[in-house]
Amino acid sequence: MDFAVKIGSFLVVLGILVTFHELGHYLVARWCGVKVLRFSVGFGRVVWSRRIGADRTEFAVSALPLGGYVKMADEREGDLPAEDLPRSFNRASVWRRMAIVAAGPIANLLLAVLLYAGLYVAGVPGVKPVLAEPSPGTPAAVAGIAGGDLVTGVDRVPIGSLHDLRWRLLDASGRDRVELAVSTSGGSEATRVLSLAKLTSDDWEGPFMQKLGLSADFGAPLIDEAVAGRPAARAGLRSGDRIIAVDGATVIGTATTDEGAASITARLAEAGNAGHGIRLDVTDGAATEAALAGIGRPAVLIAGGDGKGQSFVPLKAAVDRACRAVLLIGRDAALVAQGLAGSKASIEHLGSLDKAVARAFAIAQPGDAVLLSPACASLDQFGSYGERGERFAALVRERLREGSPCASA
Repeated sequence: MDFAVKIGSFLVVLGILVTFHELGHYLVARWCGVKVLRFSVGFGRVVWSRRIGADRTEFAVSALPLGGYVKMADEREGDLPAEDLPRSFNRASVWRRMAIVAAGPIANLLLAVLLYAGLYVAGVPGVKPVLAEPSPGTPAAVAGIAGGDLVTGVDRVPIGSLHDLRWRLLDASGRDRVELAVSTSGGSEATRVLSLAKLTSDDWEGPFMQKLGLSADFGAPLIDEAVAGRPAARAGLRSGDRIIAVDGATVIGTATTDEGAASITARLAEAGNAGHGIRLDVTDGAATEAALAGIGRPAVLIAGGDGKGQSFVPLKAAVDRACRAVLLIGRDAALVAQGLAGSKASIEHLGSLDKAVARAFAIAQPGDAVLLSPACASLDQFGSYGERGERFAALVRERLREGSPCASA
């Protein structure tokens, strides 16, 4: 089926190119006073035709859709009626014949210009400039850029994609610094001064974004479809799940959209060669709902992750039953908050796990539970849910040592 779609698409595109090419020849021939006998899309046997106009030009579709032609009156191809002799191609001036021959390629060039103009008027897809947590010591880290920050401008020039960010930084090569306007994961607006002083000319010729500590945050690989009857579906994977680890090994990719998928492929191949099954760590809202349903006491929930395509009805019901407050972290906090709008629990946006834990212990009552949602695993600030869980546990232990009466689950 996929092969048939590709062949069909190829023929449609080729047909459009051929039609415009031959239309160029046809229109200029008419303009130059040369009689056109046939306008054909395709070669070989005519499968459909119709005669139109005063000249009774035959417009045809032929059997082989790999080109086309415009047949004009020409004495070199046979005898012509006396009234058509002045309008034959061979009797046209050299300049008119040159114009007719050149009109086809020029028509294709004009088509390309129109298509590209229309494409850019409509807009082209691009990756939002949401940044991953920069490596310590890089210019981005020194500038105070954090994971989940969305870059909205460079030196007061608005940008809308990662491609725009790259080109604006390239344009600033040779300067000491640039100002980045960012929208933080907590929803506030800020300006970060990014130093470019340490980059050499060789750095600018290579992966300079990496040198600066700037990389896109794509989160964990998202499953688009689990084919029924195949191993993934039988294992319980479903559309919308995010894979965060294979046999405990993190597969979250932040540098490119393919990195996470490549990591999964490598892990699957390794497991297949060893002849054993694999364990996929998957994050979704169901795990959070189950945890809240079984807690049996009021809770403060720290949640995050990707809310796109998620049904919030069951999660909202669980939050209403069990939660005193929900503290949101990550770039999709606003989307999750919208899904939980109207909940009985208070909803707050926090910029980091550290801030969320501090806030949780500030508002929790004696005997409350502080929960870290498994959905946080799709955020890559700490690389995986395991690392995030360890960080969460360490922060909780620190709070408990400080004498907080709150219990942790």
